[in-house]
Amino acid sequence: MKKEIEGVVDITQKEIVVRSAVATGILKLSQKSLEAISSNQVKKGDVIEASTIAAIQAVKETPRIIPHCHPIPLEGCKVNWELLENSLRCTVSVTAHYKTGIEMEAITGVCAGLLCALDMVKSYEKDADGQYPNSEICDVRIVEKYKSD
Repeated sequence: MKKEIEGVVDITQKEIVVRSAVATGILKLSQKSLEAISSNQVKKGDVIEASTIAAIQAVKETPRIIPHCHPIPLEGCKVNWELLENSLRCTVSVTAHYKTGIEMEAITGVCAGLLCALDMVKSYEKDADGQYPNSEICDVRIVEKYKSD
């Protein structure tokens, strides 16, 4: 059996246009974790600040993480956080002028931001057996993808 796999899709003939994407996701947490985050009492430091940096780094490193993604010259990245009743929401917006979409960069940023936040508060999330029964990353999705004409 012989199989040819296109490593990176050829976008040579595509036009450079304005692109943007927004992704979001939720990290379900205990009240103890949420209070520690909101009062900046987490032992590892400022969760929002560190997780924002993690999200931005992931956006920039997406082609190294996702093999078929093209390196894209990013022009903007915004990371927004919202403390909810029982969770933390991360929303990442990315913009660029390029030949291919940037939704994977946005969603990769969300995942990394939420993973960083969980890593920073996991000591608050453990139960008596050292497990994380109530911690959950969920509802990760691309909210919007835009491509100009």
